[in-house]
Amino acid sequence: MSKYLNPFTDVGFKRIFGQEMSKDILISFLNALLEGEHVITDLTFLDKERVPILKSERGLVYDIYCTTDTGEHIIVEMQNKYQKHFRDRAVYYASTDIAWQAVKGSDWKYELTPVYGVYFMNFKFNEPDAAKPRTDVALMDMETGKIFSDKIRLIFLQLPLFDLTEEECDTDFKKWLYVLNNMQTFDRMPFAAQKAVFDRLGSIAEIANMPRKERWAYEESLRIYRDTIAIVDTAREEGEEKGMEKGIVQGENKMLTEVVHSMREKGMDNQAISYLLNKDINTINSID
Repeated sequence: MSKYLNPFTDVGFKRIFGQEMSKDILISFLNALLEGEHVITDLTFLDKERVPILKSERGLVYDIYCTTDTGEHIIVEMQNKYQKHFRDRAVYYASTDIAWQAVKGSDWKYELTPVYGVYFMNFKFNEPDAAKPRTDVALMDMETGKIFSDKIRLIFLQLPLFDLTEEECDTDFKKWLYVLNNMQTFDRMPFAAQKAVFDRLGSIAEIANMPRKERWAYEESLRIYRDTIAIVDTAREEGEEKGMEKGIVQGENKMLTEVVHSMREKGMDNQAISYLLNKDINTINSID
């Protein structure tokens, strides 16, 4: 097994970016991402699950959902497989958070808090003109190019397109993407001597430092990640788009069931499994 976590797994991603004890790491990454336009000094993790506004609507579960010390809401997600309507999904998530800001039963004046969506993509957009590591989306005047509203911002990071070497990483943002893309290959954490947060990241992400139950959960999460990639690759080779999507869903459901059974055998209850696998508790409870 590698020395460091795979950050593309649910458990690895959550341990690095989604815990109170490691929120300084998330703050450092977000400041590198938004360098020159915003500085975050603190943030608060919020409930990742949002119930529907109306009974007929879908609920949402984010990977990471937080608010900054100056009030911005930030959604951070890791997506490993291609999804046909991924852009629409990102817009829907951010728009739903905007809609939730309506203050019921008061004289609300439509004043909004900015919502940022940050999407790590372990795949590439299909369009040739979208072949760049980072895409920033905002509401703008199409004629002048000036920002019309700063209340919604989407940032897509296509990690497979980021191919710089360690020596070519001359900004903190590039260093972060290089580390996330290559973490499983490291014997030592790069940039640790230059910036303390990377030394701290090495400590958090080192598998040997994980509690036993969390390590068990990580090993299962790593298996899900590997199997998901294998299912996607096989489905692409064997079927058309509709059949591929159906095959992926069926394969993932089977894997989740196997993983839940395995974790229960190790003595974990459904609440702990839900937390460690980043899955809704109702989904876990429904697995026999």
